[in-house]
Amino acid sequence: MVEFGPARRASAWFGTLDPRVRALVVALAVGFSGIAAATVVVLVVLLGLGLVGYQPSPLVFIGLSLVLVQGISFGGVASAYLLRRGRSPLSLFRIPGLRDLAVAVGGFVGSFAILIVASIAVQRAGAPTADNQVAQLGAENPEVLLLLVPAAFVFIGPGEEILFRGVVQDRLREAFPAWVAIPVASVIFGAVHYVALTGAPSARAVTIGILSALTLVFGAAYEYTDNLVVPSLIHGAYDAVLFAGLYVVVTYGPGTESPTGAVSAAVADLSVALPLV
Repeated sequence: MVEFGPARRASAWFGTLDPRVRALVVALAVGFSGIAAATVVVLVVLLGLGLVGYQPSPLVFIGLSLVLVQGISFGGVASAYLLRRGRSPLSLFRIPGLRDLAVAVGGFVGSFAILIVASIAVQRAGAPTADNQVAQLGAENPEVLLLLVPAAFVFIGPGEEILFRGVVQDRLREAFPAWVAIPVASVIFGAVHYVALTGAPSARAVTIGILSALTLVFGAAYEYTDNLVVPSLIHGAYDAVLFAGLYVVVTYGPGTESPTGAVSAAVADLSVALPLV
């Protein structure tokens, strides 16, 4: 019993903190635990595959990443937290009604409106943006993008939303009003994507800012409907359109006879808000 003493004392001390501080600490810990778990799980699996002499193709690599990151890691961390608090993860998802579907459509349109406004503002300011590793891989291997379109609905939307809206935002909502909890959860979501970006820290910061602004729509939709299916649909549809758009640009757009040029143009135009995979 003695070995548990320090942990018990730390837990007791943590309980004396302001509820808002506790909520923020837990939200940050859970959000970044998701990416930590994903890093460990992916490394272990890739090392195991390397030991048996198997080198996954880009398509297999992305497929594995979707299952390991959004499915097992994000979904697992969120489910473990919810079950520990006596709540079933499935209780967050309900069959959407007409109002939910209307909110999903409005959120989808709104997310692209925010992206357009943010992109114009960034271009006028001359601010650099980061490239996305998934966009680069997809642009060089277009077949990957065809996998990512349905995966946006099956893995990316639900996996990321259960962690960042179903757990992070909900935990913040226990101590903060919606107008505080939603932006803070969105910033945490954006910050976690830092590892999926390439480029200078300032460029990554700009892209994370755009991501955070975009996901305000996801958070507001969840707050209004209390149904995680709604932000999952918005998130999935948004990403699916970006993946499909990148596929069209790379495969059929001008400059396809010069793959390097096509890749650079596609990534520059469409990588600003792609998800972590």
